[in-house]
Formats: sequence, structure tokens, C-alpha cells
Amino acid sequence: MKWFDKFFENKTRHIARTSSRRSFLSNVGKAVVGVSVIPALPVAKAASGGAPAGAHYPGVSPQTSGSDGDPGDPTTCEYWRYCGIDGFLCSCCGGTQSACPPGTEMSPITWIGTCLNPADNKHYIISYNDCCGKAACGRCFCNRNEDDTPMYRAFSNNDTNWCVGASSETYVCSTAVILGTSIDS
Repeated sequence: MKWFDKFFENKTRHIARTSSRRSFLSNVGKAVVGVSVIPALPVAKAASGGAPAGAHYPGVSPQTSGSDGDPGDPTTCEYWRYCGIDGFLCSCCGGTQSACPPGTEMSPITWIGTCLNPADNKHYIISYNDCCGKAACGRCFCNRNEDDTPMYRAFSNNDTNWCVGASSETYVCSTAVILGTSIDS
């Protein structure tokens, strides 16, 4: 046990020799300022004037299944828009593939993917929005990781809880809103 005591005594004495009260207070000050800046990071909380619940992107109308160029069943994981989704499908939870269920709100922060529409063989830009508010739906879980990227490219990663931008951080389900066609199409 003597070596254990000697080790920590040496470390403590080293810290005492190489630091001062001023440097300690300086580091504490830096930590306090750093922590206080976190709420100012670029995350627009919905409660502070963000998009209202059920809002859509300007110039983008909600899509419905069965219309021209939108084949498939939006309540299945194989639906073409869900190529990059990870979560419960809102179309099984009282919403649609592009609208949140009643009593929830769409997070203004999203992840983006491109999916191939088999009807017209074009790639579409899809915005995957989490719906937030009440308890998780728990139905129709779908995890397709096509074009998913590592966490250092968060805007293309589907493993993040994107409800941090909503007034409630409770995840309910995910939507797949068409933003437009890809340039490569």
C-alpha cells in the first residue's frame, strides 16, 4: 500500500508546484463561460418562435401515396422515400409520410437523404423530420441506412434525436418530406 500513497503524494505535489490559484480560477472561469454559451449554439428551439406545429417547408406541399409518381405503401419500410429513415413511421402512428400525428410537432432540425423513385427513375431529396411531443409510437419501426454518414456529418446521420429543436425533446415518429429532385436526376 506504500507505493499507492507515494504515487498520489507525488502527483499532488507536482500539481501544487506547477499550478497556482490564479490558473485554477482562470480555468474555472473558462469552464463557466463555455457552459453558458451552449444555449446560444445554432439550434432554434420551436418554443422560441420556430415553425408552428404541422408547418411545411415553403413551396413544398405534402405528398400523398397513390398520386402520380409516388408508388408504394407508406406504412411499410420498403416504401421508396424511406431509404434513409431510422425510427417509427408516422404513417402508422396517426400521421402520414409527410405530416406528424395530431398532438405532436415537426422538429425544425432534420437530416437529409436522396432516394430513387422507381416510378420515374429520378432521385428525390428527402427531408427526414422527427415528430416530437408525446410518447414514442412504437409501431412500424424502420431502419434503412442507405447513404447514412458518420456522426461527424450530423446533417446526414439518422442516429441523432432531432427533437432537440422542438419544444419537447420526446421522439414520437419520423416523416419523409420530398423537397425536390436531385441535380443528378
